[in-house]
Amino acid sequence: MKTMNLNLRHFGTEKGFITMVSENVRKTFELDGYALIGRDQQCTICIPDSFTSLRHARIEKVGQGYLVRDLKSRNGTYVNGNRIVEAHLYDNDRLRVGITEFIFTFERDPSINHLYIQSKNTLWNQQLSRLPAIAASPYPILILGPSGTGKEVLANLAHRFSNRSHGPFLSVNCSALTESLAESELFGHTKGSFTGATSDRKGAFESARGGTLFLDEIGDLPISIQPKLLRALENSEIKPVGADRTTSIDVRIVAATNQNLKERVREGKFREDLYFRLHVLQLAPPPLKDRMEDFDDLMKHFAGDQAMQLEVNAYAILQNYSWPGNIRELRNTIMRATALFAGQVIRAEDLYQLIDQPAATAVASVAASPTDTPDGATTGTAVSVRQNVLDLEKRMIIDRLRFFAGNQRRAAVALGIPKSTLHDRIKRYNIDARSIKWTAKGRVAESVNCPSKV
Repeated sequence: MKTMNLNLRHFGTEKGFITMVSENVRKTFELDGYALIGRDQQCTICIPDSFTSLRHARIEKVGQGYLVRDLKSRNGTYVNGNRIVEAHLYDNDRLRVGITEFIFTFERDPSINHLYIQSKNTLWNQQLSRLPAIAASPYPILILGPSGTGKEVLANLAHRFSNRSHGPFLSVNCSALTESLAESELFGHTKGSFTGATSDRKGAFESARGGTLFLDEIGDLPISIQPKLLRALENSEIKPVGADRTTSIDVRIVAATNQNLKERVREGKFREDLYFRLHVLQLAPPPLKDRMEDFDDLMKHFAGDQAMQLEVNAYAILQNYSWPGNIRELRNTIMRATALFAGQVIRAEDLYQLIDQPAATAVASVAASPTDTPDGATTGTAVSVRQNVLDLEKRMIIDRLRFFAGNQRRAAVALGIPKSTLHDRIKRYNIDARSIKWTAKGRVAESVNCPSKV
């Protein structure tokens, strides 16, 4: 039986990072020799948390790692839910200071970023070659690409390569902002400016001062807030909710979306002047299926120090799968594989446990037909394997749509996928879901652009 071993050795730790997380905002700090966390304005990481002491905790580099010490705080410092006096920090440890949550991460391998700043795909590599120059400029960056292609990673790299790398990198998910929340979240508010405003609060622009503000899913920003964002960018100043005076700002803007902003402009859902203000420099990461030259390197990277063994047939199916979730889906698949098949050889028929429905059933069906000759040589082509998977996936979608009279929500539940994923695949396969309807006798009346039999 042919197998393929995937393994990547991690090298020594180079840098540590700590990210403050909340429902809508992520703020990342690069750790040098040490960092003080607390409510005091002089702390390296100052957090407006009334449950946090003025000087609450200290993180310092010790040898090749990092150590966190509680500074006799009132409410204690917690690592992964356990109260500590001091503790070593490991990759993805969760740190709680007061009621503020942080995630600690390592950049283990000094060469790891080559996966993100270089590509074996010629067209994408041409774009990446301009990343250092783009990062060094002071102008806004607009990152356009499908979900899961690494837009936030690119934004973070642009920050790391810029002359603002000493400042914070703050990420705001615009799709999570309601109209009532967005203005306060971005620009801050003063005490008493509205019900529940019990103290002054800095917004994202002020919190990211001296660093980079990443506006993720900018296409979903409420239309009522867009004029205020435009004024902030044009005038380099903001006015917190309830304030009488404006405040100058000093941030570099990076925005990203998986939507077609030009189409949003035509629909009246995104301001044209804001689009042109943001669209100065651009990066457009391609979907994974269009940069499969990097597939092996990405698999090895995500496998990390967990060795994976794949039958050649299983590897070929993964390599030719469409990866609708892109790099994020690949990462999650590898994480599942290392958890479920540690020390085992992954066969083609095992892939239904790794790939999301409905493609998993299609993969299992293809895997059921042997593609190895007795001497172990693979027959057929990768293209035919992929086409079989895609054809079966399309037929399954059409079948469920017919069964539920074109109701996409019910079809998605039956297929075991989110409705948004079903919508994307209907579009990819050119299925006219609106034409699928029942007659009075309970039969399908017509199905335009769909095969007559499934």
